[in-house]
Amino acid sequence: MFTHIKIKNLNDFFTERDRRPEQGVYFYRINGYTEEIGQFIQKYYEAARLSGVIIEGKIPNPDEKNLAYYEEIMGMDFQMNRQFIAQSLKKWLPRMNDYQRENVAGAIYETLDMLRKSGKNDNMLKNAYIKFMCWLYYKFERIVNQLGEKKLPKILYEGEISSYELLLVTVLTKAGCDAVLLQYQGDAKYLSLDAGSSKSDNLVLPDMKEFPKDFNLKRIRTEIQNAVNQERIYGIKPQILNCTNAWIDGKGFSDFKKSITARGNDPGLFYNCFYRINGAEDKVTYVNELYQFQLELKSNRRHVVIVDEAIPMPTMEEIAAVKRRNYKKHDEMLMDLSANIQYTANIELQRLMVKAFVDVMLAEAKEPDSSLNKLTNKAVYMLCWLKRYQKELFSNWKMPDIGCFIHMGPCTNENETLFLRILARLPVDVLVLNPNLNTKCRLEDSLLYEITFPESLALCKYPQQSSDVHMGTAAYHAERELDGLMYQDTGIYRNQQYAKADSITLQTMYEEIPILWKEELKYRPNFSTENGVVTLPVIFAKVSGVKDGIVSKYWSAAKELMTEDTFVVKAVPFIDAAAPNPMKAFAAEFFKNGRVQKKKIKEHQSYPYSFLREEIQEHILDKLQLLIDQKTIRGTFENGTEYTIVATILNLPKEIVRLIQKFDFTKKNPKLIYFNTGEKMISLEDSILAAFLNLAGFDVVFFVPTGYQNIEKYFNTRPMEEHQIGEYVYDLQVPNMALVSSNTRPSWRDKIFRRGI
Repeated sequence: MFTHIKIKNLNDFFTERDRRPEQGVYFYRINGYTEEIGQFIQKYYEAARLSGVIIEGKIPNPDEKNLAYYEEIMGMDFQMNRQFIAQSLKKWLPRMNDYQRENVAGAIYETLDMLRKSGKNDNMLKNAYIKFMCWLYYKFERIVNQLGEKKLPKILYEGEISSYELLLVTVLTKAGCDAVLLQYQGDAKYLSLDAGSSKSDNLVLPDMKEFPKDFNLKRIRTEIQNAVNQERIYGIKPQILNCTNAWIDGKGFSDFKKSITARGNDPGLFYNCFYRINGAEDKVTYVNELYQFQLELKSNRRHVVIVDEAIPMPTMEEIAAVKRRNYKKHDEMLMDLSANIQYTANIELQRLMVKAFVDVMLAEAKEPDSSLNKLTNKAVYMLCWLKRYQKELFSNWKMPDIGCFIHMGPCTNENETLFLRILARLPVDVLVLNPNLNTKCRLEDSLLYEITFPESLALCKYPQQSSDVHMGTAAYHAERELDGLMYQDTGIYRNQQYAKADSITLQTMYEEIPILWKEELKYRPNFSTENGVVTLPVIFAKVSGVKDGIVSKYWSAAKELMTEDTFVVKAVPFIDAAAPNPMKAFAAEFFKNGRVQKKKIKEHQSYPYSFLREEIQEHILDKLQLLIDQKTIRGTFENGTEYTIVATILNLPKEIVRLIQKFDFTKKNPKLIYFNTGEKMISLEDSILAAFLNLAGFDVVFFVPTGYQNIEKYFNTRPMEEHQIGEYVYDLQVPNMALVSSNTRPSWRDKIFRRGI
């Protein structure tokens, strides 16, 4: 029989019998975990699956059918001697040879004899013998004819082993097989059966810890199946591999310019680099350095692709060209979609592209927020871009050619980062340039090499032509640095410093309105500039009644609010619903699927705001979208009011457009004063205008001396603050405000509130 021997390392388990000392077998129990143990268990599981027995949970006791069949074949005779056991095994398990049978018979006899010496009677010994015979037949029959062979069979037991299970496993190891017990709960239960560890050895390795909570054979089985599925996904793998960055000197552009043949000479590898360079080494010469860099690459006949700011999104035609269907699993999806990668000019390059695509997408599938639908959409984008840039990067490709892909500016979305990670695993040098240190690049990858220089430069377009090269002098860059120091988080702002703004409506007392009205926005409460967006605290109010019933003071107070940036409405309605509006004909075209079609609007021949600053055009269209999304105006998404909103905002009065164009988000904001002294309701279009200007950053005040509900008709909510300031006065006519005398003497309340602001 075989003896139990100790291992020197875990790989000893996979050593063939003839190369082991003393013709020994290994029987170990594992009570802790390391990465090495995890890898060993997976390898041992695979060996047991192919040539052995895996037990998850208890070995079932023989049932009535098992015992009936045993009795039919063997009878219920039992003799406590080795020869009887050997003869019974020959009949019961005929596939064993004589050598195997003698070993098993001897081991069973020794075990039964040990039980007898411990006090078991003959009936107990017979029951144990029949249980062993049934277990050998129903659980271990597949390995009994392999016992003691050159390649020893394996037993893998998961859980807390029982007394008789331990006895039978010991019998089998003595007859010539290895065994491993996985004990996630520790060794206490086992030591109650084998206090001296005479039957098996406890595995002890450095840095062992508890098994992970989710660790079990089921998980290993899943991982093995996933690995098999991945092999199916990849198909035939390429014969060459990438050697990325292992050869570089870390000197930036010079690594990219290094000749392909000087990078390495292993025929099974292509040598590429994957870089991100933040900042500029010398901002005075940086632009010219970029220009000369791409000239040198092209003079060396390198295929170069340069993308400014962002990779253009796939077109509808590119997306439609990707063949796909409905999928239930991500591996099924990747295997099917990878068939879209075709490069018949070089099949090895095609295999490289498939491998890089699958590698990156499988890694993405493991992200916590990944779903099959999201992953499919990302995969389609990757395939579109791969096809788009194939010709430019790989035209007439052959080993060891290396193309170059330059991304000017930081990667700001996850699709771009995925695509660059795929390219970095192909015969392509990938370079991300992020000269502006105030911008963040989202690209992360274990292969990525990063350099950061101290100087920062705002540059969005790569200088590919001599006409693109605008060289700043040292004084120019010094001024830009000083500009940054003065206007960054100091409370001082340069003209038109910010391009984006969001308004918030202040809740005020009536007496605060004239105080805040003429102040710059930066002095108002809740003003802020975060992440390049200005928060604009604005006034949106309805003033009902006449203070103390004194009409002359009422008009004087209103006149005090009429600044040079104030637009005044005296006649109701201001915008008549029946008035001609050329934008109505295009409203349905400009608003589709709940979104303002910015690109289509800007490209349309009738677009009225093309002469405005680009950031102001964006501001107007953003607030138009916000006004619709908020459903402030009654009827939005109910009766087509959204199209009226679009037409109204794209046909603003020239005076208001000029006020918006002039608006500097950190200084005084433009105003709208709307007088409604009679009983007329304001129009839907007037309501749209007021709500839009509030979102755009205007202060808006309605003067309603009658107190009537004549401005609320078209609002779903009450967006403005209402101030009841005095008696209701009727039938007033708005006077010529130029003739109204100003009330410049502050009241005692004005004095109090001015002191508190």
